[in-house]
Amino acid sequence: MSVVTESQPLNRTDSEVQSVLRPAGNSVRVSKSLESKQKNDVQKKPQQMRGPVSRSSESIHRRNFSVDSSCSSDSSRGLSSMKMSSFGRRMKPNGLKSVKVVPDGVEVPSLSTPVKLNRCDWITSNTDPIYISFHDEEWGVPVHDDRKLFEMLVLSEALAELSWPTILNKRDIFRKVFDNFDPTSVANFTEKKILALKATGSTLLSEPKLRAVVENARQMIKIQQEFGSFASYCWSFVNNKPIKNGFRYVRKVPVKTPKSEAMSKDLMRRGFRCVGPTVIYSFMQVSGIVNDHLITCFRYQECNSNIQTDFKTKIESTEVLAEDLEKTCLSHI
Repeated sequence: MSVVTESQPLNRTDSEVQSVLRPAGNSVRVSKSLESKQKNDVQKKPQQMRGPVSRSSESIHRRNFSVDSSCSSDSSRGLSSMKMSSFGRRMKPNGLKSVKVVPDGVEVPSLSTPVKLNRCDWITSNTDPIYISFHDEEWGVPVHDDRKLFEMLVLSEALAELSWPTILNKRDIFRKVFDNFDPTSVANFTEKKILALKATGSTLLSEPKLRAVVENARQMIKIQQEFGSFASYCWSFVNNKPIKNGFRYVRKVPVKTPKSEAMSKDLMRRGFRCVGPTVIYSFMQVSGIVNDHLITCFRYQECNSNIQTDFKTKIESTEVLAEDLEKTCLSHI
């Protein structure tokens, strides 16, 4: 079907041409007589012509990009644009991929670039990875398990002869020698067992340190019997609340404090060995009794969050225990 241009308007009434909206787009309804006349005009002059199109139908045409076989040259260009648009959805020009526009001044980190974490100043780029993991996952986290506390006490005692990276790299040896740091098992070590460990070189500790670990395990059993747990005894020195120092510089971190001196003195009074104030402060740091992460370290706030979570868990456990006790008492009434 063809339409006439503005220079050659067709003499037809509004009843002959009506704008009709179809599901696929816009089209024109023309009477049969007029349609035959237009076909003859097309045979005489193949020039494409523009017919009258209402504004509403034209706007719909622009939105839907729908054309008939008798579209004008402008509509043909619209058809070409539609095809290019459809093609562009499958393949971008020049093979370019779509990108996300980011406002000026906003930095977007690359997925391939790892995010740098601020750690305590004693952790450097040359630090042993196992020590970095220990710093990020264990050091400064509050510990309330007796076996774990016994392990941290033994490792802190070993600091007098070894460094943290060396201790951590040989941690499996320590666990094997001391029966996975089970205080009851270590407390039952006989003289023959101690001499055998010394002779085979199974432990990295000297004989005095090895004997001190065994004796401390025996004294720990006594504390468990008196206080209910070794954790209750250790945390009683800080009123069951971790100390958050918040130092900015390494030089401000102490090697001992009045709290560590008080615990050290009481432990030695109870028969513990190799538990000087410096050793005990290292023990307090590693077991989370003291949070000595620098305030510039990302672990400082995380350890404080662990403290709050642990405290909340204790409160919830106490509430549940109180409810059970109340139910038990009411059941006997």
